[in-house]
Amino acid sequence: MATDLVILGLATCVGFYMAWNIGANDVANSMATAVGAKAITLKQAVIIAGVLNVAGAVLVGKHVTGTVSKGVVDPSAVGDVHTLMLGMLATLLASGIWVTLATWKSMPVSTTHSIIGALVGFGLVSSGPGAIDWNLLTQVVASWVISPVMGGLISFVLFHIIIKTIFNAKDPLRAAYFMSPFLIGSTFFIISAALLLKTEAGEYFVGGDIDQALIASAMVAAIAGLTGFAIMRKVFKRVKGYTGVEMFFRRLQILTSCYVAFSHGANDVANAIGPLATIFEVNGRETIPSEVSVPMYLLFLGGIGIMVGIMTWGYRVIKTVAFKITDLTNTRGFSVDFGVATTVLMASKMGLPVSTTHTAIGAVVGVGLAGGLAGVDLRVLRKIVVSWVITLPVAAGASAGIFLGLCAIL
Repeated sequence: MATDLVILGLATCVGFYMAWNIGANDVANSMATAVGAKAITLKQAVIIAGVLNVAGAVLVGKHVTGTVSKGVVDPSAVGDVHTLMLGMLATLLASGIWVTLATWKSMPVSTTHSIIGALVGFGLVSSGPGAIDWNLLTQVVASWVISPVMGGLISFVLFHIIIKTIFNAKDPLRAAYFMSPFLIGSTFFIISAALLLKTEAGEYFVGGDIDQALIASAMVAAIAGLTGFAIMRKVFKRVKGYTGVEMFFRRLQILTSCYVAFSHGANDVANAIGPLATIFEVNGRETIPSEVSVPMYLLFLGGIGIMVGIMTWGYRVIKTVAFKITDLTNTRGFSVDFGVATTVLMASKMGLPVSTTHTAIGAVVGVGLAGGLAGVDLRVLRKIVVSWVITLPVAAGASAGIFLGLCAIL
């Protein structure tokens, strides 16, 4: 029992450390494009992302956290409570160390895939191949291709639509004015649908009904589009030419970046709190329960950890995504954020375990390619892709080694 309390204390610290890593690395998914396009400053990005990540983790994070700790490794196959606790501790520590190294090198990696890889390593050495959900692993590997391609394609198409309908028009300012209801409405539709489809908010407001959620999202989109249309008239009276166009997209980009930050906290807090919640749940028990409850204080702990990570080391990966892959304007930044938000929403509703990090990089490359291959720094992109590929095996190997070491000590 005393040993289990030691594990509980260590796991709490390591869980916070993993949440810190998520904030330090994954915050680039939500705020890097806004910084790169100069919609907001780096300091503003850190503050906004910190607050919204905590809000997302506490308000919406519970519905995704319970699945992380049991989706890859079957806890019942592990059998022993003490072994499971050590395995989850090893998982958190191994994935945390890998993400720290990636952040130190300013490389954006997937914390989701880091956790999955670490779980695989623990599962293999503790219970053998039969404890692993190999179908889920196949989907994860497939998502290395699916998510960046989907994000890049949507961003590429949207940016081309903006070029043809606005920038190639005789009067770009007037064209942007008439396109504003569609662009604003589409943005609000994606945000509303993401918050209402298969979430606790959706259960509360529309009773979990998909049709009602889509209708409500369409109504929000219509109201937002018409309201934005009226507001843009006042904006365009004060500014002229391309300055007004970029100002319009700057406002939209800040909105989409805030949404991605909120959803990031809601979804990725599970990477730190899922294994920790399992340790808290099984502590003091003789058998492994079939369900894992997630206390609100653990979600808050994860949210605060993410915020601290953003405010300390978050700038490192932000600078890579914002400035080193391709040049970003407000129109390009909006296209990237819209592509990321749309891809993550579609994939999550189809049950595909895509990485927000991979999607964001794909979207940035997509708008970069709209200006030709020379618009993308392939050297930086090559390093990022290599870091993606090695994430799962490195995390798995580290987790297996740490687990065996912990077993020898505790």
